[in-house]
Amino acid sequence: MTDITPQNLAGVAAPAAEPVARRVALKRVLGPAHVWGLGVGIVLVGEFMGWNFAVGKGGAIAALTACWLAGILYTCVAMIDSEITSTVAAAGGQYAQAKHIIGPLAAFNVGLYLVMAYTMLEVSNAIVTGDLIEAFTHNMGLVGEVDKRAFMVLTIVFLAWLNYRGVLATLTLNLVITAIAFAAIVTLFLYVRPWAPGETLKHGDLLTGLPYGGLGILAAMHFGLWFYLGIEGTTQAAEEVRSPARALPLGTLTGVMTLLIAATITWYVGTGLMPWEYLGQAVTPLYDAARLTGSAPLEVFLFFGTLFATIASANGCINDASRAWFAMGRDRYMPVWFGAVHPRYHTPFRSIVFFVPIAILFAVSTPLDQTITLSILSGLLGYTLMALSVVIFRRKWPLGTIDRGYVHPLHPLPAILLLALCAVTYVAVFLGYGSQLLAMMAFFIVASLWFALHRYKYVRRGDQFTMRWPKPNGY
Repeated sequence: MTDITPQNLAGVAAPAAEPVARRVALKRVLGPAHVWGLGVGIVLVGEFMGWNFAVGKGGAIAALTACWLAGILYTCVAMIDSEITSTVAAAGGQYAQAKHIIGPLAAFNVGLYLVMAYTMLEVSNAIVTGDLIEAFTHNMGLVGEVDKRAFMVLTIVFLAWLNYRGVLATLTLNLVITAIAFAAIVTLFLYVRPWAPGETLKHGDLLTGLPYGGLGILAAMHFGLWFYLGIEGTTQAAEEVRSPARALPLGTLTGVMTLLIAATITWYVGTGLMPWEYLGQAVTPLYDAARLTGSAPLEVFLFFGTLFATIASANGCINDASRAWFAMGRDRYMPVWFGAVHPRYHTPFRSIVFFVPIAILFAVSTPLDQTITLSILSGLLGYTLMALSVVIFRRKWPLGTIDRGYVHPLHPLPAILLLALCAVTYVAVFLGYGSQLLAMMAFFIVASLWFALHRYKYVRRGDQFTMRWPKPNGY
């Protein structure tokens, strides 16, 4: 039977229907547990390495003070991030927030901060993985000489491949191995019998007050951030979460609580087993603590706990850095080539692959404390803009004007606290790594000029804003 259409009646063949282009996009497959696994998975490695450099800066008491002050800073970060991200649920996290709230130049810089912070954190994890495997094989007498650089490269390449293949499997793995790493910290804590001080833990003999006075607390703030750096990475999964308004605040805030507990336990065990002079320069302090207990099974468990923590962190960092770079490519802040999504795996595959050789180059050529410092500095710059962003956000779109998945309390106190603690940490970093701080600031200034004078002309200005909000107050 022939369909009767106006074209058929006129004796003209009806044109074939035009094929509808299918847009390949990121999949919404994640829940609150995956958000927790991403955030804590990135950060928990800070309990296994890096935090102890704060002990070297100012002693054990200074490191504990810096740990709690940094905990306040990251609680503010988590509250602010949860409100804005549950409202701006897009890939790129803080980059997408800055784009909608402050403007393109701020967004470009935030995107670079994110990529630098996560890539340098990934590099730090690869370095520690190589050092850990080298130390473990030597201590156990398993093999002869081990080339740790091979394990650095293998870690980066394998995790990039895993991220390439899909986000659900990637973050499910993160969830599992992060839980095992956290269990290792708790097991070590219980094994040293904290309820019986003096038997295993020797705080009475090892705690020495403040060897460098109050200045040591300021200096320790530099590495105090390492206990929590990266928890804000939960926002990078915003476009792949099934219910952003619920999952992002729940996963982020429970993640901060988990890290506060783990950080305090870690400090307590480490400072009760090792003198601060050694602890302040150890590469794998919790693994060393397990060795000092004399328990071979516990040493093996802490080896795997440390290994899983570094893998989970590097895994999450690849996920987050690639999402930020992908979002910038999609908006043409970077070449649009980076904004592609894999047609089968639904991942930003080009952005993932792009950073593999960069990470390998830094891993085999840069000292650990330098890569940690570069990551911390990039994070600090992002937190500073985050504090300004939430103030502008509340002023432009007051409560009640747009839907928010979460409203953080006590505004603007968290923003003020965040700015104050960031300022203190800038001073701390400058005291020890002033040249790196100045070099990084110079890099971002040059990059900003490149964006403003050259790159922004390629941006489709109307397409970059995706939120259907009313005009801001005072527009």
